[in-house]
Amino acid sequence: MAITKVRLSDQVFSEIKQMIQEKNFTPGDKFHSENELTALLNVSRSSIREAVRLLEVSGLVTVKHGKGIYIADPSREEHKAFGDWLQENKTSLSEHFEIRLMIDPKAAAYAAAKAELADVRKLEDLCNVFKQQAAARNIPELIKTDEQFHLQLAKSTKNRTLYMIMKTMTQSLPEGWISSLNVPGRIEKTVDEHCSIVDAIRNHDAGQAEQRMTRHLNNAWADIVDSMKKAGEKTK
Repeated sequence: MAITKVRLSDQVFSEIKQMIQEKNFTPGDKFHSENELTALLNVSRSSIREAVRLLEVSGLVTVKHGKGIYIADPSREEHKAFGDWLQENKTSLSEHFEIRLMIDPKAAAYAAAKAELADVRKLEDLCNVFKQQAAARNIPELIKTDEQFHLQLAKSTKNRTLYMIMKTMTQSLPEGWISSLNVPGRIEKTVDEHCSIVDAIRNHDAGQAEQRMTRHLNNAWADIVDSMKKAGEKTK
């Protein structure tokens, strides 16, 4: 069994879901490890890791650190599964946004100062793709496009080190993108916030670009925290 080698796509997500169904796994069963899935599907481990996290957010699997991946109880409500995932990953999510707030706003400022017309057009194209996917509610592709937007922004700074840092984060630490785009209402907010950032970059306004990126990240984190609180209240 082999699929196209992409970092994350509907195909990866669907292949694993289909595997769970076809092999008759039941709640509580231990699933294939990340290494086994990498070999079975012939994709990179980062692709598998991100797909598994998305499956976990959707309530289809549970990842027990140090033990492996287990099939979750499908009777759990989707919002409860997402709420549980947020609580279990609260520390890593907080750390993710802490470092993003150090990097992304300055990247936006440098992009505003150094981006060429071709860079701006690529950012505009990604904004348009994101809008289309938002209308279709295609979460896996939205996550990928969101990551690509921030990666392209870093590339527009013309700073190779900054670009490589962001590339590493999108490939190995996708929790922030996964969590924010599963929060109700955040997709629509992200569309507006991304467009606002691109406007500032197009106008070569470094100050506005930095401020708007800071606001974007703070808004995303605030919405995630709010979802955590609501999930906690429902369990009381």
